Amino acid sequence: MSDLIAITGIAAGGGGVGRLPDGRAVFVPRTAPGDRVRVRDVKLRKHFAHATLHEVVTPSGARVSAPCGHYQHDHCGGCQLQHLSYDAQLAAKRAIVGDALRRIGKIDVADPDIVEAVDEWRYRAKIALALKSVGRSDPKGLPDGRGRTVGLHPYDRPASVFPLVDCHITDFRLMALWRELKRHVDLLPPRCTRLTLRLDREGRRHVLAESPGEPWRDAERLRTALAEGEQVVCWWQPAEGAARVVAGPEMGYPATAFEQVNPEMGTLARRWAVEQLGDLRGCTVWDLYGGIGDTAWLLAGRAAQVVSVDVDEKAIAWARRRGVGDGHAVRFIAAKAEDVLPSLPEPHAVVCNPPSGGLHWDVTLRLTGQPVPRLAYISCDPATLARDLHRLSVNYRLVAVRAFDLFPQTAQVETVAVLEAA
Repeated sequence: MSDLIAITGIAAGGGGVGRLPDGRAVFVPRTAPGDRVRVRDVKLRKHFAHATLHEVVTPSGARVSAPCGHYQHDHCGGCQLQHLSYDAQLAAKRAIVGDALRRIGKIDVADPDIVEAVDEWRYRAKIALALKSVGRSDPKGLPDGRGRTVGLHPYDRPASVFPLVDCHITDFRLMALWRELKRHVDLLPPRCTRLTLRLDREGRRHVLAESPGEPWRDAERLRTALAEGEQVVCWWQPAEGAARVVAGPEMGYPATAFEQVNPEMGTLARRWAVEQLGDLRGCTVWDLYGGIGDTAWLLAGRAAQVVSVDVDEKAIAWARRRGVGDGHAVRFIAAKAEDVLPSLPEPHAVVCNPPSGGLHWDVTLRLTGQPVPRLAYISCDPATLARDLHRLSVNYRLVAVRAFDLFPQTAQVETVAVLEAA
């Protein structure tokens, strides 16, 4: 039996943080600040350790009962913070961002303010499910005739899959689709490994099946079997190659393009970022990693001359068809940002919204070598944001930072940092 450990905070991955008797930090999932716990399965590293929660001896006032049965009984890894009150979740995320900026970014800054989520539940417009073959006699296997379980991964057994009944953070419309679809799993590709359900802004629902081998031949049969199949688009993603529509309209929303899983909160974050750039009338603004043009639309609405760059050709094609701006104020380019920067007109301001890996080194070099007056950086990863801000600090200073809770019940947090040329 371990000694009592006091949990003092929440780490970036969502686990509670305490100290072992030897002084090493220990990370314990499903614990709350203020808990006193016993742990088991301690895995020691040189300067820290990981452990499994054995017993909550004294619960924190921040601890609540998680409403999702999968979170409690299946140890679902999709959420990390359902056992915390919402106020405690917000405090944890502020601290995660602040710690990253101070420790990695070497920036003397307080924990930022955070914008609360519009909805704490049912906000996700996308869910990705795993498929795993099981024995025919396995009671958890879905009765699809192929011995497969379709669901999510437990956080403590990531190679396993438990069958999904309901995801409490996913939009009701996608869960309604899932309740129908799981009765027809036999119509998915035989070697399907991943199934993504996505809701677009026009109300259509998308089913994206990933599999090696032959194309998805039963997609139209699946679409016909669904009660509202006319509002469903089926995509097939081969092991190597681009995803394509195999049933339903082909000219609609690109289900493979990047978009925030919480569109409403994503809009608030982008709007705040653009507002921090000030008066943009007649100014050239770069929108790097611009996706389907949401930020470009906001910038064009402020009378800026926008150049929006994204590597996803389908996203760029959709942005062009949307009619963002007046047809002259926005120029869309399908390319890697780092490849086209030398050919772009000199900007007055830049908005960048890179993937979790952060800015490409060549983008950082361009922004530091030729500083722009104002830069708004939208990030989904506090660690890579802090790293990039440290690199940019050569020629920029941080003037504003704000967190946005796009992902309630999880440890993820969106952050917007605003920089000025020093």
